[in-house]
Order: sequence, then C-alpha cells, then structure tokens
Amino acid sequence: MGRIEQLNQKLNPWKEQLINHPVYQNIQTVEDLIIFMETHVFAVWDFMSLLKALQIELTCTKVPWIPTQNPKIRRMINEIVMEEESDVDQEGKVASHLELYLDAMHAAGGEINQISRFIDDLRKGHPLSDIIKSLPFPFLQHFLEFTFQTIESKKLHLIASVFTFGREDLIPDMFTALVKDLDQKMETDLSKFIYYLERHIELDSGEHGPMALQMIEELCGDDEHKWEEATKISMEALKKRVELWDGINKGILERRADAIASL
Repeated sequence: MGRIEQLNQKLNPWKEQLINHPVYQNIQTVEDLIIFMETHVFAVWDFMSLLKALQIELTCTKVPWIPTQNPKIRRMINEIVMEEESDVDQEGKVASHLELYLDAMHAAGGEINQISRFIDDLRKGHPLSDIIKSLPFPFLQHFLEFTFQTIESKKLHLIASVFTFGREDLIPDMFTALVKDLDQKMETDLSKFIYYLERHIELDSGEHGPMALQMIEELCGDDEHKWEEATKISMEALKKRVELWDGINKGILERRADAIASL
C-alpha cells in the first residue's frame, strides 16, 4: 500500500462523518439552505487563500521571473488557480468560484452582507485576526483561524495537506451528498447553486483532486516526518470541517424549533 493510500485509510473515519453528516438531510427548506450558505461561503472564500499560499511558494509570482524547481507542480497549481479564480458561470461569463457562490446566494434569497463586510474590512487593511474574531460563531472563527495558522506555518507539505485532504479530495463526495435531490426538495430556483456544486464535483473529482494528491507525494517524498505531520494536520482539517457542519446543523435545527414555537 502506497503512502497516499495509507494516509487516506487513516482519514476515512473523519471522511465518513462528513459524507454522512445529518446537515445534508436537515436542509429541507430554502431557509435551511440559506443558513448553510451564509456560513459556508466563508469556507469558499478561505479556500482561495490556501491555494494562493501554494501558488506563491510553488510558482514564481514576482519580477524578475525565475523558473521554479518542479514544473509538474507549477502547472498543476496554475491550472487550479485559473479554474477557481477565473471559471465561467452558466452563461459563459468569467467569474471566480466565490462570485459564483455569492450569485447563487442572492438567487436563493440569502444575505451577502456579512461576507461583503468581511472582505471590505480586508480591503481597508484591518488585521485579519480582528476581522475573524468579529464573526458571530466561534465554530466559524476556529475554522478560519486553523486555515491561516496553517498558512502562516510556511510549511508547504502542511498547507498542501489541508488544501488536498480538507478540501479538494473531500469535496466531490461531500457535495454529492448535498446536491442529491436538492432541486426536488424546494420550489425555489436553485439552478445557480446546483451549478456551483456540480462544477466543483466535476473539477475536483476529475482534475483537481488527483493532481493535489500528486502534489502531496512530491512534497512529502520519502520523508517519514513530513508524512506524519501531513497525516496529523489532515485529520485536524477534517475535524474542523465536522465542527463547521455541526455548527451549521445546530443553527438549522434551532431556526426550525423557533418557527414551530411561534405557531
């Protein structure tokens, strides 16, 4: 059994928790979906920082340009950046995946005020740590803090592990569970959200996921310590995603209980 297979085997219990998480079944109404989207959008946003951290270190993003050592990884990162930062919407217009998500939120009737304020504060140069602490949910704060602590470590095999096992390798199965029968459950037009989900499933299962696994193998090589660190941080990344899903699920159930109590 190869190193990647061994690592995946250790992660399977956490992956199973995510794939079979009750939040998918509890999204029964548009209101439930909006609760999900208004929090999950921050994970859509912070994914790009993981990707950009890898691009900065594994490709050349400065002048004068100097070729980096691994052309295979360089190409992979640039391909993923292009498709995540400059994909196309249903009408063929260029848009990042965050912009696709915000468009889907708007179409579903969700509010984008919180994520918009968050990004505006970043543009104004406010400290990231302060902006994260201003968010209303501790579980969301912890999710984002973990992402940026990993980025700040400057250890490429750790950043790549969170990117790969906490995101790219996980998303197809996770989003398949979410998209299943979603459009049959609700009368609202969710075509934009379903397009976003299906686009991710297509890219991550067919292209990005396998490429990201190759990146882990390249970065860890034969270094036993790096593989141990990659395993540990990947488990932590999946744990943080479970906690994020738990928090969203709790919010959905609390909203439902309040609606029943008000009848």
